Amino acid sequence: MGETVAGIVANPASGRDIRRLVAQASVFPTAEKANMVQRLLAAFAVTGLDRALVSTDLGGISAAVLRALGRGGTWPKVDFCDDDPLTGTAADTTNAVRRMVEAGAGVIVVLGGDGTARVAAAACEDVPIIALSTGTNNAFPQMREATVAGLAAGLIATGQIDPDLVTHRVSVLEVVTKARREIALVDVCVSLSKHIGARALWDPATLTELYCTFAEPDGIGLSSVPGQLCPSPRSSPDGVALQLGPVGETPYVVQAPIAPGLVRPVGVRGWGVLRPGVRVELAAAGGVIALDGERELELKTGESAFVELKPDGPWCVDVRAAMAEAARKGLLRTETAHGKERRR
Repeated sequence: MGETVAGIVANPASGRDIRRLVAQASVFPTAEKANMVQRLLAAFAVTGLDRALVSTDLGGISAAVLRALGRGGTWPKVDFCDDDPLTGTAADTTNAVRRMVEAGAGVIVVLGGDGTARVAAAACEDVPIIALSTGTNNAFPQMREATVAGLAAGLIATGQIDPDLVTHRVSVLEVVTKARREIALVDVCVSLSKHIGARALWDPATLTELYCTFAEPDGIGLSSVPGQLCPSPRSSPDGVALQLGPVGETPYVVQAPIAPGLVRPVGVRGWGVLRPGVRVELAAAGGVIALDGERELELKTGESAFVELKPDGPWCVDVRAAMAEAARKGLLRTETAHGKERRR
């Protein structure tokens, strides 16, 4: 096996949208994101990883990591993805992930919310990802200690754990318009709004259609609506489709936690199963399509759009399964002379 490589992408803008103002959403400061990167690097070193690639940013995360690197510490070799000019947009995540894939990364750890994970998933090809939550809405990323995630990532990247045993491919929603093709990891929603404006969705009154890859009863965001009507686990190959409407004109109303601290009534006209490979036309002409809770696509009057559930999304690491495999193989333990003596 040649040089072993893992990547870390940290979005400085995650957790800073309008939902912090209209609700009591969590905030992950730059210092904590930089600390999480350092905890990942420390865990990488324990697994024997040769090299870590870290994204650069304009928000101060990579600068803090660089300062910590100068103070010394037991880390693998650290290189920064600084070949592309920074834009302060999602393009920075896309460029960093592509550089990591080109460098042969065995795993990429993504720090951000649903939007960051979506952008990384579109660029990671077949490299497995671990999405750690540092955003506002986090239906897809996990709230998990970075140290443990780093151990799992390092053991996979170094070949000590077979990724086939601890990764799974998730479904995505592909949206196609005349000009663009985008994916969503959790949900696609149609809004009557004419413009994107503040990207984050926090008022469900204008929503007319909702499509989800999964719907968990304890979920956050728009997927919490079907989570209380027609739950669908992440392991299911099917998704769910809902028709929404104004409260007072629909047969069902769900009190949904559409954002942290923000529970709103959502009117539902009906719902059904969304099968893989079935292309559904969206009634979004003249409106806006939101991807994973953020308004992304404006459609002109008469412009068509389609959504399709596809099974070929990114490969994702099951951290719990990886750590169980590490325990089974004894990868993080050694038997000392004292232990051997006791065994006798």
